[in-house]
Amino acid sequence: MAEEFDPRQMQGTFERQNCGIPELLETTSMPSTPPNPIPGTTLFDGGQARKGYALNKMCFSFNSAEARDEFRRDEAAYTRRFGLNDEQARAIRERDVLGLLAAGGNVYYLAKFAGILGLDVQDLGAAQTGMSKEAFKARLVAQNQQPETLS
Repeated sequence: MAEEFDPRQMQGTFERQNCGIPELLETTSMPSTPPNPIPGTTLFDGGQARKGYALNKMCFSFNSAEARDEFRRDEAAYTRRFGLNDEQARAIRERDVLGLLAAGGNVYYLAKFAGILGLDVQDLGAAQTGMSKEAFKARLVAQNQQPETLS
């Protein structure tokens, strides 16, 4: 009969092994561009994630109403508090969605920022594709209805 698993045996395993995650992140590299890049699209990969850490952390803070109010009171101070670089701070000031994506922003975190502006994810998608929101929504509906015929 097989020995029964006792989850207490695993206690501390992660700490003992350290899993090498920090070292793995430092030594693992991904290509800077995909083999078949999508024209006009910023690929959110490991490099972009590192680049946008401060920006995405700031946008995540907008889950809190207090944080949103603080941002509205003094945007410049708020961006400095999170350590945004010049490119990121400029894109925030100018409400430049494509600039935020290029500066390492993740669309799901940027949606928190867009919410402050009264925008939604479809507004972000439209900006990303250079389409009007209505055209972007129509394209989503069309792709849902005929996914095999659209590219």
